[in-house]
Amino acid sequence: MSNGTNNSKKTTTILGVVLALFVILSIALFVTKQSTEARLTEEKELVIKDLNSLKSDYDQLSSENASLSQELNNAKDEIAKYVDSISGLNADVASLTKFRSRYYVLRKQKDELLAKVAELEAANAKLTQERDATLETLQKQTDANEELLANNLKLAEAVRRGSALNLSSYGVSAVKERSNGSYKATRRGSSATALQVCFTVAENAIANTGGRSFYIEVIDASGNVMNSQSASNSEGASINYSKKTEFNYENMTVDVCDYVKGDSFAKGNYMVNAYDENLRLLGTASVTLK
Repeated sequence: MSNGTNNSKKTTTILGVVLALFVILSIALFVTKQSTEARLTEEKELVIKDLNSLKSDYDQLSSENASLSQELNNAKDEIAKYVDSISGLNADVASLTKFRSRYYVLRKQKDELLAKVAELEAANAKLTQERDATLETLQKQTDANEELLANNLKLAEAVRRGSALNLSSYGVSAVKERSNGSYKATRRGSSATALQVCFTVAENAIANTGGRSFYIEVIDASGNVMNSQSASNSEGASINYSKKTEFNYENMTVDVCDYVKGDSFAKGNYMVNAYDENLRLLGTASVTLK
């Protein structure tokens, strides 16, 4: 009886110990599971945070290079897909390990793209600097050319003005042609057969030599141009003239006389103007006929 009782007590004790150990182990396993799940969830959130951080870095990048710009967009799309994938999964060691490994690959890819962007920006900055330097040089050359052109135009104008012929004397009188071809001065319109225009061309050392011509314009007593003809210059100006007088010029003073003939000369005042080849007015004179 005593031995049976003792055995029963021992069995009860052993069962109690086993039960206690089972309870303790169950609790331990539950706590461990909860702790593991919490750690895995935390790890999952860290992976998502790292991936979003990568995407944020890409959002701040841009490139004018079409190929590189497409690479940046593709990388952002890939990260967004991985964030969506991991967000919808239950956290476990295998999947987290997979996504963490992929994160490191994506981060390396980002560093490589950043290096490409930096390289392109440096190249673009250099090209911009070289372009600006070239444009500045061209602008300076353009300014210098414009200044030279302006100076040349001023010089050409000065030479043109300086080389123009001028008159040192200018006069007009009415004359009657004799039977022998000579002319006699007259003040009567009824007797006059021509107006004699005489002028002295002044000396000019830089003027062109050779054949030259002036235009004589006679405005009669009625205000009409006698023997009217038309002449124009390269600038579009024009005059009506009565006679074109030609003479030879050799940079020395030269006297020139010519005659403007008419069928009749009415009483009144006659205005006579002289112009050079460029239609520049050289002199004005008048005569009154009785």
